[in-house]
Amino acid sequence: MFLKWLFDKLASLFGLLFLSPVLLVVAILIKVKMPGPVLFCQKRVGQYGKLFTVYKFRSMTVKAEASVASRDSDATSIASTEQNRITPLGEKLRRYKLDELPELWNVLKGDMSFVGPRPDVPGYADQLQGEERDILKLKPGITGPASLKYRNEEELLASVDNPAQYNDEVIFPDKVKLNLYYLKHYSFIKDIQMIICTVLGKKMDYADEII
Repeated sequence: MFLKWLFDKLASLFGLLFLSPVLLVVAILIKVKMPGPVLFCQKRVGQYGKLFTVYKFRSMTVKAEASVASRDSDATSIASTEQNRITPLGEKLRRYKLDELPELWNVLKGDMSFVGPRPDVPGYADQLQGEERDILKLKPGITGPASLKYRNEEELLASVDNPAQYNDEVIFPDKVKLNLYYLKHYSFIKDIQMIICTVLGKKMDYADEII
């Protein structure tokens, strides 16, 4: 996967340089409109199960971010009682994926890739059994097949009676299946297609389904 590694390094460096004005403006807006730290930092499970710190722009109140950091799944907790703690600015950052721009630094450092499984907090990766643990051979990604399919995951979880149960019994197993398929059928062309679909909000054909 040398081509993937090279693309990650060059594209993340270019992205950080090219988007530096955007990063600066977003940081200033957060500091002015959302008292507290600019970045949300959290330990996530990376390649081979090694923990690393992921960086995002903060999109929730400080107390809500602290609560999310203590849960097994930030998507599950946000979808329930903490959905209303996302600030108006944070909602816009999430809608346009601007909150994830600091992850370019994670890619440049080598903690993450542009495409791969989303990095889980400790607790979920521990549930992987047998062949499923092969997913840990991959670097976590900013986007990926599971991210594309569940781009509206928070809204989906908020629409069910038991978000945690639905995540554990439906969404998480399906993400594992998609990520295993990605590992076994890796294609650099598909990586580029997924990045484009993520940026443009489009769907694509992957693993015999539309994601």
